[in-house]
This record gives sequence, structure tokens and C-alpha cells, in this order.
Amino acid sequence: MRKIVYYVACSVDGYISGPDDDISGFRQEGSGVEKYLNDLKEFDTVIMGRNTYEFGYQYGLKPGQPAYPHMRHYIFSESLQLEKPSDKVTVCIPDIATVRSLKEESGSDIYLCGGGVFAGWLLENEMIDTLKIKLNPFIQGSGIKLFADTQKVYQLILKNQEQYDHGLQIITYEVKY
Repeated sequence: MRKIVYYVACSVDGYISGPDDDISGFRQEGSGVEKYLNDLKEFDTVIMGRNTYEFGYQYGLKPGQPAYPHMRHYIFSESLQLEKPSDKVTVCIPDIATVRSLKEESGSDIYLCGGGVFAGWLLENEMIDTLKIKLNPFIQGSGIKLFADTQKVYQLILKNQEQYDHGLQIITYEVKY
């Protein structure tokens, strides 16, 4: 069975963006970012919530087009409607059976790129297998949490920790349910 890997940039205080989608505090270049971009080549499928998909519009992503051209995209939303989406882009109603079905398909692990509400929903339903955090050395203070609306405590098992320039770390955990 394929694993879902939540691979995401995060501030020291647990935010994946600031208010109004502000990501100015996050490293946009350097060896840690290069490592992340290289790691993305290992995935053939990406899942995300609507807000995360639409976040790409401000960086030139066209509605209906894949954010990661080499991956199949599953955007989980009850409201997103795309006219003539690419054959690599599918909009799905949030449903755990659909997520489970994707995990059961053959292929490489599944990249969960966000956002915090969608990740919180997946965590509460015990669907995230690996948490891979690009820990950026700053305090955001407010914004979008790594996991929104989680109600339980989840134990993590440290699998790897890598140091990069500018204080960036990539920390990999297995989620224990």
C-alpha cells in the first residue's frame, strides 16, 4: 500500500503560511529547497485541498492545470469547479474511501502538499503515514496551522533529520496511530 507523505514547509511555531497566504518568511532558495524539489520527483500523485490548489494561481498556475506536471492531481473540495481541467487534474468530494482507494493503487507514495485543514482531516482519519517538515527557523505568530482542528494527540517516530544552509532542517517522522 502506498503511503501519504505530508511534505511541507513549516515555521518553528507550527504555521505553513501567515495571514493572507504570506510565505515571505519561508526559504525560497538554498540547498534545503533544492533537496525538496528533487524529492518531489519521487512522487507520481499529489493530493491537496482547494485553497492549496488555488494558492498556486498567484504564481502563474492556470485553473485546471497541474501544479506538478509529472504528477496526477486530486484536489479535494466540495466547491471547486474547473472548466476543461487537464487529464492530470481531478476534483474530488472529500471522502476517506477515495483517499483509501488512492493509497491502494500501485505506484509511488502520495505527496500531500496541503493545506492545514485538509491535512488535519486526513490526520483525524489516520490517513497520513509520514510527516516530512521543512522546518524554517522563524516564528510566524499566526496564519494557517500545520494541522487545523485536530482533537487528539498523535505520537511521531523520528526517522531522519537533515541540516541545510540558513538553519533550514528537513525532519521526517512516521505517524503512529
